[in-house]
Amino acid sequence: MILPPGVLMILIFFAIIYLFSAVKVVKQYERGLIETLGRYTKTVEPGLVVIFPPLQRVRIVDMREQVIDVPPQDVITKDNVMVTVDAVIYFQITDPFKVVYEVSNFSLASLKLAQTNLRNVIGDLELDQTLTSREKINLQLRQVLDDATDKWGVKVTRVEIQKIDPPRDITDAMSKQMKAEREKRANILEAEGFRQAAILKAEGSKLSAILEAEGRAEAIKKVADAEKYQIEIVYNAIHSGRPTNDLIAIKYLETLQKVADGKATKIFLPLESSGILSSIAGVKELFNEEKNDNK
Repeated sequence: MILPPGVLMILIFFAIIYLFSAVKVVKQYERGLIETLGRYTKTVEPGLVVIFPPLQRVRIVDMREQVIDVPPQDVITKDNVMVTVDAVIYFQITDPFKVVYEVSNFSLASLKLAQTNLRNVIGDLELDQTLTSREKINLQLRQVLDDATDKWGVKVTRVEIQKIDPPRDITDAMSKQMKAEREKRANILEAEGFRQAAILKAEGSKLSAILEAEGRAEAIKKVADAEKYQIEIVYNAIHSGRPTNDLIAIKYLETLQKVADGKATKIFLPLESSGILSSIAGVKELFNEEKNDNK
């Protein structure tokens, strides 16, 4: 039987449409659930899939990690402070069968579940703990949501609290408290700086006094040693009955000082020291000339 050209074209057109509807492509990050007459048949992996519509259809499930944004909501803390909390939930489907057939709208169910548990977790904490324990809140929420969504074939990977906003009056009070705390720390640091400076100054003065005292002690010791040496020379000269050259030199220096001061009028020296006598006379004459010049 030969069909008219028009009917043949129509059949070819419908055949092409049927072929396109029968051939499906499942992407790498997806899984396909094939239903035959409304009943689950099997799960197909990524690739080309052929079905027989309208008896069969394929439901595509995205297996990538996804995020649900929990809108800001007012939550009351344990100490009866109203705070506004905003969070996000990261999840990944582990069982495409459960996520399709165990819950009708997973995103909405997870959102409501997160809001409810967020109130419960924060309701057990005071305001200060709420503001400083975000990691603890994130961990508790993730554990609660992960346990609740496990039967849906979903794993909650992370829960992040984006912000926790206390009321305006509480924020102003906290700002004043932090400012006072900073000023207190600044005053403490300034006082500590003055204390350290005073300690260093005192230590420097102490070290300077010690060094000065040690210098004076050393000078006194050297003078005492010199006087001891002179006394020993004089003592030895007296007991030996004859002056030594060292004694003569000492007396020579003492005489020079007196001559310079103009106090010495008479000088007695041993006969062996005639050379020294002439030197002393010369020195005295030199000093007298200088005095006359000054007049």
